[in-house]
Amino acid sequence: MFTAKLWQEFTHNRDLNVENERAFRPAMEVLRDGEKLGALLAQFPWSFKNTKETLAYLDQLIVRFRDFPLVVEVRHSSWDKPEFYSWLAERNVGFCNIDQPVIGRSLKPGERATSPVGYVRLHGRNFKEWFRERPDGELSEQRYNYLYSEEELGPWLERIRTLEGSASAIYTILNNHPEAKALVNAFQVIHALTGRKLEIPGEMIERYPALELIASSRPAARSLFEQRSAIMDSDS
Repeated sequence: MFTAKLWQEFTHNRDLNVENERAFRPAMEVLRDGEKLGALLAQFPWSFKNTKETLAYLDQLIVRFRDFPLVVEVRHSSWDKPEFYSWLAERNVGFCNIDQPVIGRSLKPGERATSPVGYVRLHGRNFKEWFRERPDGELSEQRYNYLYSEEELGPWLERIRTLEGSASAIYTILNNHPEAKALVNAFQVIHALTGRKLEIPGEMIERYPALELIASSRPAARSLFEQRSAIMDSDS
């Protein structure tokens, strides 16, 4: 199964028009019709606050993409209201439970399911870089550079287990992607939820030794030269 993100033309630029929809839809329809699309995430930025205008726009977007398993991600605490969660549930749209640096009126962690799709998205807690802008005005590319400790993941494991009681499918997405940190934490989450030992590349264990405790085995690291030699031997 796959999850995908709605094009930022719709969520960040709010340019909801026929041309953009025609350009975006075909790939998503292939996944949906092949029964491989678990969720389509409409992720809005922190600046997208709860007003009459933004709620009206969100309603239009939901109508246009109601034939997909939609999930909405908002980051501003103005959306944290029971009536908003009920509003999503009435439209069978999922809510994205996020972890982010809680600065000012940023949305805090939750464990809500407003549709059969339960969705969790962990962005890291890089407070220093979260709102820092580069000279070109774009947000720092280091804002997602963060490795969760097992202690920090613990409460999220409990939230995921809670979601199991109210959603038929749960997707946990790690967005702290620099230096494969998302993959490290994903291995830890999978192991904690299933109890299984996992196949983990030896190079990752070398970089992140804590993974050795949950690895099924430790494959010997091989250099690129050794791999090429093996290929040449087999060809000869």
